[in-house]
Amino acid sequence: MKIILKKDIENLGFQYDELDVKPGYARNYLIPKGYAILALPGIVKNTLEILKQRSRKKSFLIEKSKEIENKLKKLTVKIPVKVGKGGKIFGSINSQKLVNILNEKGISIDKKFIRIPGNKSIKTIGKHQVSIRLHHQRVFMFTFEVLASS
Repeated sequence: MKIILKKDIENLGFQYDELDVKPGYARNYLIPKGYAILALPGIVKNTLEILKQRSRKKSFLIEKSKEIENKLKKLTVKIPVKVGKGGKIFGSINSQKLVNILNEKGISIDKKFIRIPGNKSIKTIGKHQVSIRLHHQRVFMFTFEVLASS
């Protein structure tokens, strides 16, 4: 029996795969659980159209992420902060502050895509590196410097 998977199923296939399975497995398990639908001609045609649209959108998003990555490579960011005794900064640098700084430079990134390694904020002076997920296939390591303001 020909089916189309609606979800990724381990040891069987991925979403939108067209598979040939035993009729009992399809009728009694896959279809009632919502994991698959019958591969009727109209549904197959619709699925192929969905996959075509997704591939176009995916290539567009990858190109857009490459543009943002090129802008980030050219960018040098130095963040001045107030420093107390012992070199400890007042407050901290978090992903929201980095988003605000990048927005000022003309680069729009959502704060949930910025990952600060280890902890959730930066509390020391010096060079730091964060990972920015531009696309689910592309991650960029962004380096910036925290300086003591005078």
